[in-house]
Formats: sequence, structure tokens, C-alpha cells
Amino acid sequence: MTEATPTAESKSSPAEHFDVLVVGAGISGVGAAYHLKHQCPDKSYVVLEAYDTFGGTWHMHRYPGIRSDSDLYTFGYRFKPWSGPPIATGAEILKYMNEVIEENDLDRHIRYGHRIQSAEWSSEDNLWTIHATRKDTGEPVHFTANFLWMCQGYYRHAKGFTPEWEGMEDYEGEIVHPQTWPEDLDYRGKRVIVIGSGATAATLIPAIAGETEHVTMVQRSPTYFFPAPNRNEFADTLRAIEVDEETVHDLTRRKILHDQAEITRLSREQPEDVKKLLLAGVRMYLGPDYDIEKHFTPRYRPWQQRLAFVPDGDIFQGIASGKASVVTDEIERFTKKGLLMKSGEELEADIIVTATGFNLSVLGDIDFTIDGEPLDFAKTVTYRGMMFTGVPNLLWIFGYFRASWTLRVDLLADFVCRLLNHMQANGYQRVDVALREEDRDMELLPWMDPDNFNPNYLMRSMHLLPKRGDKPEWQHTQDYWRERKEIPAIDLTAEEFQYDRETRRSDS
Repeated sequence: MTEATPTAESKSSPAEHFDVLVVGAGISGVGAAYHLKHQCPDKSYVVLEAYDTFGGTWHMHRYPGIRSDSDLYTFGYRFKPWSGPPIATGAEILKYMNEVIEENDLDRHIRYGHRIQSAEWSSEDNLWTIHATRKDTGEPVHFTANFLWMCQGYYRHAKGFTPEWEGMEDYEGEIVHPQTWPEDLDYRGKRVIVIGSGATAATLIPAIAGETEHVTMVQRSPTYFFPAPNRNEFADTLRAIEVDEETVHDLTRRKILHDQAEITRLSREQPEDVKKLLLAGVRMYLGPDYDIEKHFTPRYRPWQQRLAFVPDGDIFQGIASGKASVVTDEIERFTKKGLLMKSGEELEADIIVTATGFNLSVLGDIDFTIDGEPLDFAKTVTYRGMMFTGVPNLLWIFGYFRASWTLRVDLLADFVCRLLNHMQANGYQRVDVALREEDRDMELLPWMDPDNFNPNYLMRSMHLLPKRGDKPEWQHTQDYWRERKEIPAIDLTAEEFQYDRETRRSDS
């Protein structure tokens, strides 16, 4: 955080108290607010958002073509039907979120322009104290909360990840990261290089290809893409026979999740078959003479990294038309005019876009302390990727890689509300998770098994994340199809949950 930590004098100002404090008003935080309103109606809550409006990623990302890479039937909330095309633009997603906020009167619970610096847990008071700064006035503000619900996402919004290449200072053109796209960037009629081949590049390139002189995607190694029409025939058929939208949403969501489960299973059990299917989709657009092996055949198996949906194969249409091209090679260095590749080829460009990923943020880069001691999350063990050993009254929403993020928002919201209601019914003031006797000799492993999922941003930051064990309770399985059954069935009286009834804090 760029703001200074509040001084002792500023911390003495009165704190506003809530039963639950939600961090972030993106897709997770808005979902959390909805579920608190409907499942815990007697709980007071506030949502603190650093930006001036809701949306998180969808507000912050302004690059051309910004869209979802998950279908909105599953990326949308289970309680709010989606009626548009499966892949939606950033503007359409913001409109959808705004409707959720307005329809449920959530806006009065959200404090915009509040950036959190620190959060302190006191076991004496069974209470979190949160120190923030108001963006409009610079005023330090303070809150106390019984429960802290972290919905801030998992990467740093302020700055994306850009590798340090030799010669970057020599380049005479403009270097841009999609995460901080300049509103006045004029790429019309210019030569553009996009470094990277993930979902961002696949979104950005077709959006600008028609206006640039030429756009070149430079990749060190290929990525799997899934090109398909941006429509859902099953949903369209249901609408044609006049099925109501709530039922269309529910049934379409179920069918998509069934199909995704099959693809995920086949990616592990029959990876070569899935690979052939995906590459056939690319070949359909690029033709038999294009070098699919070099440019679009990854070294990893399908779904070992995120599989990006490409609506109507738009990036491949751009390549086939000659407006875009692909170079698969490693960058030797930047030059005055562009890039020198290790093959010796030099690529010239007026603008270079580094679509090279993002920097992972562990719980918003907030300074956490427990009873005065700094909290190092890397020394904790995760409970199902949502709670952490030794960290009381806190839950983090970390979504899925192979399924829509929002699926876990709804699922964990049910869990949090059930936990809060259970605590209230039993007079508990505090809950944390602890390893059981049977877990004491359990081997502790990195947060994510690289053989399961290994994108670069996760591998770069694994040392910052909590540890996992070899049992389902102590890992983030990344398996929605398991968790949708396991999480609702969690026994809140199980040994791993440690409760405290004693209330030392005055209610005056």
C-alpha cells in the first residue's frame, strides 16, 4: 500500500462497529453482501471498496474488448438469471452487477473509496480492528468487526506483471500493460506487438486488429483455446418453447457444469483426445496449411492451465484475414524499434503491449496482526482454501480455475452464513481452524500441486501462500463438482473447528 500506516494518534478516533466487514465490492463482495442480506438478516455488515465504484476487475480493466472468459450462465450468480450471450463484455457484466445491487438495496452497505492499510485481531476482545483511509478526504477511518470476509480477489490491481527484458529503456515506442491501459492510447494505423498468449491477449488482439496497421502476438509457448459460437443452443431452445428465464438459467447452468465436468475428467484421463478436439477447432479457422503444431500446440496437457473460451473464434479469424499474426519464439531483448527474437528475427512496432499476467496479492496486501504479532500467511495451513489455521473469524474467497469464480462465491457464502448463524445460536464469539491429532504428522505442501494447475503467476508467488495437506480438509481442491457436495455437508461441530464462547468485550 502506498498510504502510510495510521499513527497511534489517528487510531484513537472512534471506530464504527459491524458484525461482518466485507473487503471488496467486486464479483465476490457483491455476492457476499447479497447472501448476508438474505441469509443473515439480523447481522449488520459493511463492504469496504478501494475504488469509487463496484466491479473490481470489471471496473479496473479498460483495455479494448474486455470480456469474460467464462460463460455468464455459471459466472453469473445462481440467484440472478443471465439472458445475454454466454460470453459477455465488461460493460454487460457491470450492468448485471449494478442490477444485483439496485434490486437488493445493497448500495447503502458499500463504502467506496476506502483503502484498507491494516487489520488487527484481538483475542482479548474477540474482535477485528480495521484501519483504512478515505480516498476523497485522506482521512483515516477505523472499523471493528466480529468477522472479516475477504473478497478482494487475488492479484494486485495497481500494477500488472511485466518481466524485465534487456533493452526496454532503449525502445522508442510505447510500452503498455493491459491492466493499466491508457484511455488516450491511439493504436489506429499503428504496428502493435502483444506479448503473451493468454485470455487477455486472445481478447485484446481481435478487438484492435481491424484498426491497427498490423498486430502480432508474440509468445514463448502456445496456449490452448476453445473456439465456439457465442451462443448456447440449449438455452435458446428453452426460450423458444417459452420456458421462464429462471428455469432457463438453472437448467442451462446445470448442463454447462455437467459438460465442463466431462471435459475436466477427459483432460486427465484422455488428454490426447481432448487435445485433438481443441486443435481441430483451431484448424477449422486457420486451415490445413497453417502451422498449428508450432503456434497452437502447448507443451502441457489440456486444463493444466486455464482454458480460454474464444467466442466465434475471433482471434483466429483475425489471423486468417492477415490482420494479425503469431510469432512463437523467445525474446532476446528490446531494441529501439521493437523486439529482437532469439531466432534473430527483429519485429518492429510502434506500441508493445505486455499481456504477461499479473502479480498475485495475498489477502489484499493488508498488514495483518494477531494479538500484536505480524501474520505470515505462508506459515498457516489452509482449510479448504478458505480459512487458515490460527487466524480467527476470517474467510477468504478464492474461486476456481477450471470453473467460474462465482460458483465458489455462492458456495462459500452459504457456508459463511451457516457458520455465522451457528455461532450466534450457540453463543460463540470466535472460530478458527486447527490441525487435528490425526493431522499432526501430515506432510505440508505448497498451496497448489503444480501437476494439477501451474500458471506462471501462481508458480511465481507460491511461497507467499498458505500450505496445504494431503487430506481434503487441508487443501483447495479446485474441484467444484466435489465441493458443491462437500462444503454444504461440512460438520460445524467437527474437531477442526475451535470455538470460544467467552465474551470479554463490553457491549456498551
